[in-house]
Amino acid sequence: MLSKVKSMALLGLDGYLISVQVDVSGGIPGWDIVGLPDTSVKEAKERVKTAIKNSGYELQSRKIIVNLAPADTKKEGAVFDLPIAIGILICTEVISTVSENIAFIGELSLDGKINKVNGILPMCIEAKKLGIKQIILPKENAKEAAVVEDIDIYGANTLGEVVDFLNGNLKMEKTKVDIERLFETGNKSLLDFNEVKGQENIKRALEIAAAGRP
Repeated sequence: MLSKVKSMALLGLDGYLISVQVDVSGGIPGWDIVGLPDTSVKEAKERVKTAIKNSGYELQSRKIIVNLAPADTKKEGAVFDLPIAIGILICTEVISTVSENIAFIGELSLDGKINKVNGILPMCIEAKKLGIKQIILPKENAKEAAVVEDIDIYGANTLGEVVDFLNGNLKMEKTKVDIERLFETGNKSLLDFNEVKGQENIKRALEIAAAGRP
């Protein structure tokens, strides 16, 4: 069975759409992740498999192929753990259906907890531009993501919560944030260069420009 789930990734300062395509079938058991994944993405298969098991869902020995499209762009980080898990659970009929207007972002712990990820704001901004209406992401990222208007942000603590929400067995409240109060925290910026993937020369130039001449 084939499933397609939307996610977002970060390239430099900009977010871009990822189609997480999962095929679960019989045959010789095994996992393959394709679409130019880096090491952390390839390791998702161990995190996802264990998180699904420890969340109480049965994952029999199957042949699983995950494609992260577009295939010509290098994928980095662990943000695809949650959408890969959702794609597998759709294929195994644990989840009935998922709207095309929902995107999933998040790293999974082995116990099924959804961990905070970096670069969530530019990913949500791009998701809004692409017409995505809802994003399910880590609870710790929810307030930052809710700064983006006209998109419903749902923060989840565990994979089990997301499954119950999608199946209509759990109600999750949309995250709301008072933007004026958020910026009363002082000069602390929501953006940090350590969240920017690559672009080392540009970051160095900006640091020099901000420092000014001696």
